[in-house]
Amino acid sequence: MSLIPKKGTVYVVDDDEAVRDSLQWLLEGKDYRVRCFDSAESFLSRFDAREVACLIVDIRMGGMTGLELQDRLIERKSPLPIVFITGHGDVPMAVDTMKKGAMDFIQKPFKEDELVGLVERMLEHAKEAFTDHQQAASRGALLSKLTSRESQVLERIVAGRLNKQIADDLGISIKTVEAHRANIMEKLNANTVADLLKIALGQITPKT
Repeated sequence: MSLIPKKGTVYVVDDDEAVRDSLQWLLEGKDYRVRCFDSAESFLSRFDAREVACLIVDIRMGGMTGLELQDRLIERKSPLPIVFITGHGDVPMAVDTMKKGAMDFIQKPFKEDELVGLVERMLEHAKEAFTDHQQAASRGALLSKLTSRESQVLERIVAGRLNKQIADDLGISIKTVEAHRANIMEKLNANTVADLLKIALGQITPKT
């Protein structure tokens, strides 16, 4: 096994030490980096939201439950893929977690091959989700540079309004609209109106 795992990070959150040890042994043996936590609270205080990773979490735990942890991550708009560990009686609960975006759930005792295959799919999904998340954050940071008036002008540019129409809409001169357009292009690092539209609509990654 290599000293530096190459396949990605798997977070394991379970208050059962035996389960944590079992998952860590299994996944590190497959060359994953594994980080274990005995509670949802300790995980939330220490996980790196910028890391491409996935989460395996028990539904039922002392303190914050796996369900509550999922809700916290949703509130944070985290793209972290989640799979839940469930007991037989928790299946209806697990189905509800999938409606909220969980990728899957596994029942105890789980089959090793199925779990490893699920982790592979989760990390592939994570790579795509984190890329989208980073692009959206980059776009949001650029758009936040615009003044209120520039945002109004951009909204109308996206709607296909001409400079004269925008001037009439906002009660300003055409020259002022042109000045705002130039500022918007510069702040969003857009070379053409087509680039500007794609950035505003989230269709391309903004240049930094």
